[in-house]
Amino acid sequence: MYCLVKFAPLFLAVAVCNGWLFGDFVGKRSELDEISLWPLPQKFQSSAVAFKLSPARFQIVQAKQSSAGPSCSILENAFHELSVDEPSAVLKAANVWGALRGLETFSQLVYEDDYGNNINKTDISDFPRFAHRGILLDSSRHFLPLKVILANLEAMAMNKFNVFHWHIVDDHSFPYMSRTFPELSQKGAYHPFTHVYTPSDVKMVIEFARMRGIRVIPEFDTPGHTESWGNGIKDLLTPCYSDSSPSGAFGPVNPILNSSYDFMTQFFKEISTVFPDAYIHLGGDEVDFSCWESNPDIQRFMVQQGFGTDYSKLESFYIQRLLDIVAATKKGYMVWQEVFDNGVKVRLSIHVWKGRPQYQDEMAQVTAAGFNALLSTPWYLNRISYGQDWVNIYKADPQNFTGTDAQKKLVIGGEACLWGEYVDATNLTPRLWPRASAVAERLWSDKSVTDVDNAYNRLVQHRCRMVKRGIPAEPLFVGHCRQEYKGL
Repeated sequence: MYCLVKFAPLFLAVAVCNGWLFGDFVGKRSELDEISLWPLPQKFQSSAVAFKLSPARFQIVQAKQSSAGPSCSILENAFHELSVDEPSAVLKAANVWGALRGLETFSQLVYEDDYGNNINKTDISDFPRFAHRGILLDSSRHFLPLKVILANLEAMAMNKFNVFHWHIVDDHSFPYMSRTFPELSQKGAYHPFTHVYTPSDVKMVIEFARMRGIRVIPEFDTPGHTESWGNGIKDLLTPCYSDSSPSGAFGPVNPILNSSYDFMTQFFKEISTVFPDAYIHLGGDEVDFSCWESNPDIQRFMVQQGFGTDYSKLESFYIQRLLDIVAATKKGYMVWQEVFDNGVKVRLSIHVWKGRPQYQDEMAQVTAAGFNALLSTPWYLNRISYGQDWVNIYKADPQNFTGTDAQKKLVIGGEACLWGEYVDATNLTPRLWPRASAVAERLWSDKSVTDVDNAYNRLVQHRCRMVKRGIPAEPLFVGHCRQEYKGL
């Protein structure tokens, strides 16, 4: 795929995907280390030869060789190899998503001086180190307005993330409005009208993300983390007992009732049609066994199945049936690491989140067993501390464990997670950015890109670039941006 970026004397860049193709910084870029590209490309070479850009005549057009053509709405809205040379720039990519990433790189190459906007002669060859580069946002503990989600999808595109892991429901609320089971949000959301995601909302998020090269993977976590589900679906959750009587409390999904699986079959049939991605995240973490242990019906079921008192076997029994249900919808699935730890024997992508700071052992075990692995342990961005905590985030590497080359190839990437206990629309974006940018470079750039001082200089500039584009990314340290954030 070819995209031709035409320069004529005195040109300036045009808007692309609601972002502007011009830079944020004053002065000439005569030194290689002055280029503030983020994430750093695999290979690039820049010279002091500069070209002027004119606002009147700058344009992006499809080259004659392009296989996309003018009917490609993604490129028309937006416009590994990027070459800038007088009088034009040529962007070559194997697919439309590569073209989008290349356009973001191009936008970062443009800079401003006293006479206008410029771009230096530059050759770039680029590709991501990992295929899965994600951000998890939690819209259950605090409801996230649509505007906030869309703004962060925009920021994700600026940082070349390609997966939005939408942890859409949890114990605390069920904001997803189901067509099949409307009572789930009617009785499970914080408010049945103002704090829900309607079908049109969900469709908007998916399409907004797609136009920026971002997949939307929903997470519907069971059998634990389901308190809000029980408000709308009778008998879905397990009744807890105190002594020999029901206590009035409820635990995880009841795994011994056929009705539980009938519900899951209908529910995930809907989810498979609403969310077009090939994968669904099924959770499977932090299942509290105490309620199951207290329930006499479940105790009898455990004896019948020969599980003894090992309730992890009951969890695996449930997960296996759930996986069969989801597989029937032709979807793939990923799960949190507890499913692997409890011995479920199926082909899964395992999402590692525990073991801080010794997550390397878990990554080694998962990949040694032949599973694809996804890392989040060192990238829980809801954990905050005074100072520049982005440095440790930046230093973490998904392949930093003892294992064979074949094991390392099973690491498909990672995700930065921002859980919502202390985060809502008022503080989510500055808490996430630019700390998540550190994860972005680790997942995109070559393994050898580890110089923290160089990263700091580029990240300060990249943070200013996000601020200029309307993203209230927090500062790394003392300093200023040429164009400060102007508020809401």
